[in-house]
Amino acid sequence: MGKSVTDEELVRRVQAGDKAAFNALVLKYQHKIVNLVSRYVHDPALSFDVAQEAFIKAYRGLHNFRGESAFYTWLYRIAINTAKNHIVSESRRNPDISIDAQDAEQIGGESALKEYATPEAELLSSEIQATVQKAVESLPDDLRTAIILRELEGMSYEEIAQAMNCPIGTVRSRIFRAREAIDKSLKALNMD
Repeated sequence: MGKSVTDEELVRRVQAGDKAAFNALVLKYQHKIVNLVSRYVHDPALSFDVAQEAFIKAYRGLHNFRGESAFYTWLYRIAINTAKNHIVSESRRNPDISIDAQDAEQIGGESALKEYATPEAELLSSEIQATVQKAVESLPDDLRTAIILRELEGMSYEEIAQAMNCPIGTVRSRIFRAREAIDKSLKALNMD
């Protein structure tokens, strides 16, 4: 299939029974969906499983897709809901889930310029990253989803409104409130 084939055409082909067309959609969006899911599900192996589950749900539900929104917006909505459902089911099984030391180390990531960074700068950078992540994780679901889709996935306000099934004004408000909460957390870090 050429690169000029649109999502709409691929969806029509899948709805007509062409399974290879769905494979093309999976290949096109798998990295974005895994990245999106990993913002909710922090275990990389589980992120892949949850993303795969989202694609399965999308495949099963594709016959109901009417094209009222872009395919990837519809797929993002399924992925977010699948990730949230996974978190809820895990919390029922493991009510004492918390971040462990290994996960906390991974939050900081790797820097190509580590040898030039001072210990103080690295400590501050790690504290800022941990503070931002903690602030994002502590946001209510609607605020967290909006800020992740905007800042990490780079979606437009219109795309977020479609993905979250709400008006653009609500999206703007949620993103504003999320940014305020993150800023408040960062200001508290500076006061220490």
